Amino acid sequence: MSDSPVIEASASQLGNLAQFLIWVAERPRTYADIMDAWRTSCPRLSAWEDATANGLVDLTRGDAGALGPAVAMLTDKGRAWLASREKSTA
Repeated sequence: MSDSPVIEASASQLGNLAQFLIWVAERPRTYADIMDAWRTSCPRLSAWEDATANGLVDLTRGDAGALGPAVAMLTDKGRAWLASREKSTA
């Protein structure tokens, strides 16, 4: 049994979700950045929706404060899921 946090996503989407989380973890990304890079009309490619529905990312105000754009950051659950995935592929 894996110690990975349980998430809801089809098995075929876990790789896409992991790529999305790695991308978000590289640096704070605004919602506009996310939509430019990850928006899709294909319901099978739902990395943003899967990540938010499973509590892996959260939009929060960055260092610029309330006036700056909200940025996506990995939650504790998102960091744990990504770490467990990286450990299982190492």
